[in-house]
Amino acid sequence: MTDPDMCDPATSDPAMSDPAMTDPDMTDPAAELRIRPMTPADIDRVLQLALSLPQVPHWPPTAYTSALQPGAIPRRIALVAEDRNTGAVAGFAVAGLLPPQAELESIAVAGGCRRRGLGRRLFTALAPELRSAQAEEVVLEVRASNHAALAFYRSLGFLQTGTRSRYYVDPVEDAVLMTLPLK
Repeated sequence: MTDPDMCDPATSDPAMSDPAMTDPDMTDPAAELRIRPMTPADIDRVLQLALSLPQVPHWPPTAYTSALQPGAIPRRIALVAEDRNTGAVAGFAVAGLLPPQAELESIAVAGGCRRRGLGRRLFTALAPELRSAQAEEVVLEVRASNHAALAFYRSLGFLQTGTRSRYYVDPVEDAVLMTLPLK
């Protein structure tokens, strides 16, 4: 079960273009959420959440299944934020590992949980896992028009390192490349 507005439906803002946007000055009302490794049992709930958010990559179920395979190349680390009481998925993050780099492939937070610190919590939980896997930096690309995501990544310390012209389709758009050293 996934309720895209589970944290606080009254604060859901469909106009927010970034599923990971958070505000560190707001307290996290979702104390009942826990962040843990994603399992195959989570895939349907993760897919449901991803499909509810237009800015999130809409991977097929097989992509998530492959991402969870221990021998997958590249190896991936995937986390979910889950409601302890209901099992609803409020967010997730997936990163691919090619040490010394890791690529943040997706980070998503349900609409009602945005701007509550959950995106930051997901990334904060992911970073030590990446370090343990010998990643020294995290790279990502984001749509140039996704100002909320750009602000979120900058708030985490990511720096713009370049662009990829016409990288995205539907609509065609440039990607902004960003990097964060892991200390």
